Amino acid sequence: MTQYRAVVHQALVTLPKPRPADMLTLAAIAVVFFLAGLVQGLTGFGSALVAIPLLALLVEARTAVPLCSLAGLAITGILSWQLRRHLTFTRIRPLLLGCLPGVVLGTAFLKGVDDRIFRLALGLFLVLYAGFRLAARPRPARPLHPLWAYGAGLATGVIGAAFSTGGPPTVIYTSLTGWSQDEIKATLSAFFLLGGLMVIAGHALAGLITSQVLALLPVAWPAVTLGVLAGARLSRRLDQTAFLRALLVLLLVMGLAMLASARA
Repeated sequence: MTQYRAVVHQALVTLPKPRPADMLTLAAIAVVFFLAGLVQGLTGFGSALVAIPLLALLVEARTAVPLCSLAGLAITGILSWQLRRHLTFTRIRPLLLGCLPGVVLGTAFLKGVDDRIFRLALGLFLVLYAGFRLAARPRPARPLHPLWAYGAGLATGVIGAAFSTGGPPTVIYTSLTGWSQDEIKATLSAFFLLGGLMVIAGHALAGLITSQVLALLPVAWPAVTLGVLAGARLSRRLDQTAFLRALLVLLLVMGLAMLASARA
C-alpha cells in the first residue's frame, strides 16, 4: 500500500501545471473571439476573417479553422433567431445547393493543397471590387440571374471549408440584390448557419475535429456570444447607407488580409 501511494503521489507531482503562458493564450483566444463576434453582430458576416489571422498566431491552422467553424455556430444561431422574421428560405436554397459540393472541394484544400495563389487572387479581387464600389456613386440594384446564387454558394463552400473565411462571395452577392439591411443579415446568418453545419460535417469526416479543438470551445463560445450580442445592439444605430458602406470597408480589409497572408 505504501508503494502504491508513493506511485500515485509521484504521478500527481509530475502532472503538467497550468503555466502563465497558457493562461495568456486562452485569454487572447477569448479576446479574438469577442472581436470576431462583435464584427459579425455589427455587419452580419466577417467573424472568421477577423479570427483566423489572429488565431493563426496562437494555434496551428488546422486547429484554428475547425475551431472557428464550430464557434461560428453560436454566432449564426443567435443572429438567425433574432432576424427570423426577415428570413425567406427561397433566398437561401440556391446558396445551400451550391455550397454542398464546395465543402467537399474546400476540405480537400485544407488537407494539404497550397493556397497561396488562391488567396492572392481572391484578395486582389476583393480589394479591386470594394475599392471600386466605395469610390463609385450609388446606383439602383439590378436583378441578378439566379445562377449567381449557386456560384456564390459554391465559392463560399470551398473557402469556408478550406479557411473558415467563406463570407466574401455571399456578401458580394447579397450586396448586389437590393435587399434591406435586415434581409441581407438574415439571409447571411441563416445560410452561414446551415452551411457551417455542412463544413463541420466535412471537417469531422476528415478527422479535423480534434480533442484540442473541442477543449478550446468553452473559451470560444461565451466570448463570441458576448461579442455578437454587443455588435447586434450597435448595428441598430446604423442607417442603410452606413451599413452597406461598412460591408464594403470590411470586404476591403478582408482582401488586404488575404493579400498579406498570401505573401507571408
